[in-house]
Amino acid sequence: MAAQHSHRDLQGGGARAAVFGVSDGLVSNVALILGMAGAHASAGTVRLAGIAGLVAGAFSMAAGEYVSMRAQSELMLKELDVERQAIRHEPEVERKELAAIYESRGLDSSMAAELSAKMMSDPELALETHAREELGIDPRRTGNPLQAAVASFVAFAVGAFIPLVPWLFTSGTAATLGSVVLGAIGAFVVGAGLAHFTGRCWLWSAGRQLLISGIAAAVTFAIGHLIGAG
Repeated sequence: MAAQHSHRDLQGGGARAAVFGVSDGLVSNVALILGMAGAHASAGTVRLAGIAGLVAGAFSMAAGEYVSMRAQSELMLKELDVERQAIRHEPEVERKELAAIYESRGLDSSMAAELSAKMMSDPELALETHAREELGIDPRRTGNPLQAAVASFVAFAVGAFIPLVPWLFTSGTAATLGSVVLGAIGAFVVGAGLAHFTGRCWLWSAGRQLLISGIAAAVTFAIGHLIGAG
């Protein structure tokens, strides 16, 4: 029996938005919180900044994801409608286009003509075929902007909440160290999770995420310390 394999879903917006939402929330808020802590701000001020960063960032991410995916979806639907009208009003022209595509991929002219004629005999199959071959899209899957926006909002909020947790229970050095530890653990876990989607080594992905988060946190902490000291 031939070995079977499966592919990851690369077109769904929800999973992609969720994974990167957690990453963005974690990196941005751990940097914000440690920047405020580096400036020797009061615990209340750090908490306020962390909560504000969480809420503002989550809404910004959700809005950006919705608008971008909505525009992409509308563009796909417009192109599909153009293709649908062409199939309806100029079927022979579209058949020849499809035959030419098949020939360019190695089929002889007679086989390409026969296959294109079969595809064009069913309007829905013809639309799906032209969409895949000419536009590179699946007409049944043009994205779900609302799903992506909600997933992005929730994921960003979860990521941003992680470094904020210590400041809800303590303050000062203890809270700062708590944010560093939780931020590092969160970055490592998020990086390992990203490896599930990218297929890269989980240790390499986790290390990269940890390094990026660490650099962002260190830079903002230093800036906060210098400005606060001044």
